[in-house]
Amino acid sequence: MLRFVLRRIGLTLVVLWGLATLIFLLIQLLPGDAARTAAGRNASAEQVAAVRERLGFDEPLIVQYVLYLGRLLRGDLGRSVFTAQPITSDLADVAPSSLELVVVAMVINLLVAVPLGVLAAVHRGRLGDLAARLVAILGNAVPVFWLGLVLQFLVGAQLGLLPISGQGSREYRVPDVTGARTVDALLAGDPAAFGDAVLHLVLPAFVLAAPFIAVVTRTLRSTLIGVLETEAITVVRAKGASPFRVVVRHGLRNALIPTTTIVGLQLGWMLGSTVLIESIFGRKGIGSYATTAVVQTDTFAVIGVVLVVGAVFCLTSLAVDLLQLWLNPRLRAVAG
Repeated sequence: MLRFVLRRIGLTLVVLWGLATLIFLLIQLLPGDAARTAAGRNASAEQVAAVRERLGFDEPLIVQYVLYLGRLLRGDLGRSVFTAQPITSDLADVAPSSLELVVVAMVINLLVAVPLGVLAAVHRGRLGDLAARLVAILGNAVPVFWLGLVLQFLVGAQLGLLPISGQGSREYRVPDVTGARTVDALLAGDPAAFGDAVLHLVLPAFVLAAPFIAVVTRTLRSTLIGVLETEAITVVRAKGASPFRVVVRHGLRNALIPTTTIVGLQLGWMLGSTVLIESIFGRKGIGSYATTAVVQTDTFAVIGVVLVVGAVFCLTSLAVDLLQLWLNPRLRAVAG
């Protein structure tokens, strides 16, 4: 098991190194002067020269590569042209809001997808199965930007049930401690502000979760159908166990093991999918920061976002592998 864990950690480090190397090569392929890009469009010749010397762009390519890896190890992603702040600081400021959105979206994902998957598997070939699969297909087929705009119009503007943009109402003033408004409201001991922050999260989190609900529903349905057809479940039924106990205690428990792989990887995918959601709903976060960076031609800020999201995806994959090793005794036996 220790060898398996060390091997997976080593593979993750190799993937992270490959991602960093790919980004370095993309920087070299950018049209124009990389130092001019890093310094900003309005920088003087002296400022461009200073940036070129500071970043080592006047050194041979192999030296630039070593310096670049050294900066990454120190957490130095460069400086944003638009905000004039270190990109690491910018991302640290907006990341909690995106993580807050992703966590709520994942909760909605599981609360909807798991019952749908179980319903489809238990009622295989019948009306419940058809309805669950129809919901899954629609969730995967409808573009998220269209779904977001429609829900803003119907649920927010027409019915007035939920806020359509922002992270909180102006009448609730919450100290910005963590960057996640729900957490800050709890720390401030303001339940009204916490409820308001949750209401502002419902629509964007649901839109973010919609395509992922479809994937988890289909995966759980097919896995649970296979588990319910095994001899072990036949023996449990023969012992007189109730249908609920058969499905939940014995079937679902085993079917969730492979489903956790999909759910774990979805955390990384969700973080990368916040670009559209945060722009539509006017929320600050990594996605809206990346959108602004693209519009402002802030090249190194875009590269920083790509590196961070890629690193999160790699680390999430590592966590999923370790979780599978802990949950699945057969995998532990093979690894040992």
